[in-house]
Amino acid sequence: MSFTLSRRTLLKSAAIGSLGLTTGLMTSRAARADGLTIGLIYVGPRDDYGWNQAHAVAAKALAQVPGVKVVEEENVPETVAVSKTMESMIELDGANLIFATSFGYYSPFMVDEAKKYPDVQFRHAAPLWKEGDPKNAGSYFGYLDQAHYINGVAAGLSTKSNKLGFVAAKPISSVLSNINSFTIGARKVNPNATVQVIFTGEWSMPVREAEATNALIDAGCDVITCHVDSPKTVIQNAEAKGAKTCGHNASQADLAPKGFITGAEYKWETIYKQFADTLAKGGTLPNFISGGYDVDFVQNTPYGAGATPEAIAAADAAKADIKAKKAIYVGPLKDNKGNEVIAAGVEHAPYDPWIDNIGFLVEGVSGSIT
Repeated sequence: MSFTLSRRTLLKSAAIGSLGLTTGLMTSRAARADGLTIGLIYVGPRDDYGWNQAHAVAAKALAQVPGVKVVEEENVPETVAVSKTMESMIELDGANLIFATSFGYYSPFMVDEAKKYPDVQFRHAAPLWKEGDPKNAGSYFGYLDQAHYINGVAAGLSTKSNKLGFVAAKPISSVLSNINSFTIGARKVNPNATVQVIFTGEWSMPVREAEATNALIDAGCDVITCHVDSPKTVIQNAEAKGAKTCGHNASQADLAPKGFITGAEYKWETIYKQFADTLAKGGTLPNFISGGYDVDFVQNTPYGAGATPEAIAAADAAKADIKAKKAIYVGPLKDNKGNEVIAAGVEHAPYDPWIDNIGFLVEGVSGSIT
């Protein structure tokens, strides 16, 4: 019989074990208090080619920082199990800072643990922290729509059919902003480009993602991109059918050696190293931090064989514009139902809260959010 011992099961065993073992755990925690130990928790596997891998890549870079110890646990569900994992990282490893990287980890789990351990810092990878939440908790976030805009610029000049496909999980504002930014980028350099969207309804549903990818290609789309937790299925299916691809969350370049163009990636390494440096110097972490290209919180995957020379030149120029905080959303702009959503002469800067509340698909997108 196979036997797997996770951090949370080890902590449970310790809690019901002998007094001597429990005392030993507490002594071990105290002995590590002078160091900087950082814990990272993933809802799926670290090598998922998506959301979890983006954090794991940053964790690997963080582990190279002198004086920093990194502990990780993958495949932790959004249940009380994550509370047990956080407690084990604190009690067993002496964690000073915990990054809880999945949306459902925040409330009540991370909030409750922050109250229980006021001397430990907790940070969550979504903009959920609000006034009244524990002061030793907080949120961090990267604006990936900026990198998807660059994806769109590259895709618009790498397509032959002028038909681009987008496999998306759910029609919420963060997903819609990525679809719209991708579309605006593509149509800026190729006004004939259109984007067809299929929503799967789930963050991770490989069967539906494969079906959606195949349907888009059968409909004539020769460039496919996505916003799902793990783009692996989408990228591999598109590559197998001869379509080009743009990535999401982390690098999928090695999955598509013939058709990969570029990808929108989080660069969590920047935030993690900033936080580690702040704590090492005895500083106070912010309760909320966010940013995009100009602060190195997001990036694009190096260009692949699917990118044309014209696409590379235009995408590089777009990167420079985004780093300079030039607006993506500029009027006049209509939604895909013909309604004006931005008037002529009006623009929304990259960090305008308006973008965080997008509830429509722009002109040029074929699909519905209802």
